[in-house]
Amino acid sequence: MIEKAIAPTDVDLVTTLHEDEPQSVVVLMQPRGDQDQLLRALDDVALGEFGRAVREADVPEGAAAPEGEPDSPAAVALRHSLAALRAAGAEAEGRLIDDHPLDVLTAVVRETGADEVVVLTAPHYVEELFHRDWASRARHKVGVPVLRLFAHAG
Repeated sequence: MIEKAIAPTDVDLVTTLHEDEPQSVVVLMQPRGDQDQLLRALDDVALGEFGRAVREADVPEGAAAPEGEPDSPAAVALRHSLAALRAAGAEAEGRLIDDHPLDVLTAVVRETGADEVVVLTAPHYVEELFHRDWASRARHKVGVPVLRLFAHAG
């Protein structure tokens, strides 16, 4: 699960987690939406990124983003991430998620017989403090090990 395009450092990290085995990856990306805007602003302030907290609404994502358009920020980020994973030798497919990411994640784990879930997002200190982040919630839902990695800046 990701929320933005995967940086080259993260591609290397993900594709070398199980170096001796063929890599097959399903990337689920949920664009950042309005539902957690306050939490993200608090995270930005905690990290000292005051300008980012103020300007975040300048790029429409989630329900406000033109989802069906090939050049929406989320669609571009997903295509970039899949191409980078494939270039690193992984078999990769993916999709954008609008609602209920953990329900979709659980279904994908079941459908694909996944061995592990990797949640690759920026730190979300407020959500993590209250165990409301994707990784904490997924651990109780998906039935396979969940690895939480902090994404590098792209």
